[in-house]
Amino acid sequence: MLINPVLAESSVVLAVVLCVHMAIWNQHTWCCIALFIQAFYVQHKWDRLLRGGGAVFQFRPGANSGIVPASMVMPLLGLALKEKCSAVGNVYFERFSIVVTITGMMLALFLSLIALGITRPVPTNTCVIAGVASSAILYTAKQTLTVSEVIEVLEVLLIFVYLSLIVLYLLPRCLTPGEALLVVGGISFIVNQLIKRSLNLAEVKGDPLNYFLPVVVVGSLLLGVFFALLFCFMESETWVSSLFFHMMTAVLGLGILMPWLSLFIGRHPIMWLLDFVTLNDQRLCLLGYWGFLAAVATCVVLHQNYQRQSGSKKHQASTVVRKYFHLIVVATYVPGLVYDRQLLHVASVGCLAVFLFLEYVRYFRIRPLGQLLRQLLTLFLDERDSGPLILTHVYLLMGVSLPIWLFPGPCAPKGALPGAGGLVPYAGVLAVGVGDTVASVFGSTMGEIRWPGTKKTVEGTATSVFAQIIAVAMFLIFDASINLNSSYSWIVGSITLVAMLEAYTSQIDNLLLPLYLFILLML
Repeated sequence: MLINPVLAESSVVLAVVLCVHMAIWNQHTWCCIALFIQAFYVQHKWDRLLRGGGAVFQFRPGANSGIVPASMVMPLLGLALKEKCSAVGNVYFERFSIVVTITGMMLALFLSLIALGITRPVPTNTCVIAGVASSAILYTAKQTLTVSEVIEVLEVLLIFVYLSLIVLYLLPRCLTPGEALLVVGGISFIVNQLIKRSLNLAEVKGDPLNYFLPVVVVGSLLLGVFFALLFCFMESETWVSSLFFHMMTAVLGLGILMPWLSLFIGRHPIMWLLDFVTLNDQRLCLLGYWGFLAAVATCVVLHQNYQRQSGSKKHQASTVVRKYFHLIVVATYVPGLVYDRQLLHVASVGCLAVFLFLEYVRYFRIRPLGQLLRQLLTLFLDERDSGPLILTHVYLLMGVSLPIWLFPGPCAPKGALPGAGGLVPYAGVLAVGVGDTVASVFGSTMGEIRWPGTKKTVEGTATSVFAQIIAVAMFLIFDASINLNSSYSWIVGSITLVAMLEAYTSQIDNLLLPLYLFILLML
């Protein structure tokens, strides 16, 4: 029996939405159900546009639009965060979480309107459903948001519109519509928050660690857009252009981002960072260990390229070889999660900045490393790297880091959440580092029974769930802050749902899976 993978993917997402609805049950969860229904109808319109070449921009080929899973991430994430913050009486972050929820809904509705506007003939039934869902969401927003929060939502929507035009024009075939909603929507929210807090420094709250990521994201965005536009009019491979690139990067980093960051943390960032990493010997040991693993990863890349150049007929790295990096990531993140999450937070943000900088160097062919990086990384391309950028390693880093970056520290007074919430920081390691790795390796080597309509195998999914359960048991042994109480069945069910999503989704699973597991473990 043939099963449409899109329907199966949507069914898994609906199951997650219903889990959130049953756990929280308020007007926002009803709006999430309405949003899911309209996204389900609109996804078919987007898929038809992609198949017929009617989309305005060039999206990533070989995948569906991904509107349903992407549309639900921000609303469900905001609801899960709100529930935890309201439980401890943190009103500030409770209101912030509501803004996240409504913003996610508005971004999804905007993307739906685009599809309906360019579809011919006009889909009357879908327009009616989208209209009803939009009316319910707008009414709820009117009832729950203050005027300043409504303005904040509109600001994010405005940034999203302009940023989408820039990103989709400069990066053809890199993203599906759903991935664009997820990535560009998240960046738009971060940009708006950074601008808002820069204009209200007297109201700045929270840990200084939380400001490193927004500054790095905004700085990387400014650097990429500036040089992408500049190199449309000049050659980027010359030594003069390369020298200008490095000089402008230094000016942006030292002349703009450093002073900007110092406004939030109250000290010079470099001096603060030196004091932070040298606080105790344990942090120095962790940094040395991570440096060793980085050297190992570099050796793997060089060894694979040497094998290709020495006459091997293999032109692309196998699935098993690519998963070596997932294992290295697990070995990197687990000690950091157990012993020092603050250091891991800062290190992961720094690693993101390095990865993005090196990708710019590779993409623009900046001397002296640009051409070398192109040669080394070509071996590890997969079918999802169909655009001008190679983003697989960036997605992997973001997938395991997002649960750490999104962890609601102010809503966890003891540094950890009770029950299944104790595993929230491990969501990325579980879903991507363990689950996705085991599913790919066992599915590609020993899998025989395929899930209907996909290339994924039942054996791969089953071993993925089993491996994640074993990993949870190991985390319980080494991390004393985790206290699952009686939530074992919920954890197994959450892992199983996310494993099924991995089996049927054609989106970037390194981004999608950790976020959905994060949401389920937060309930």
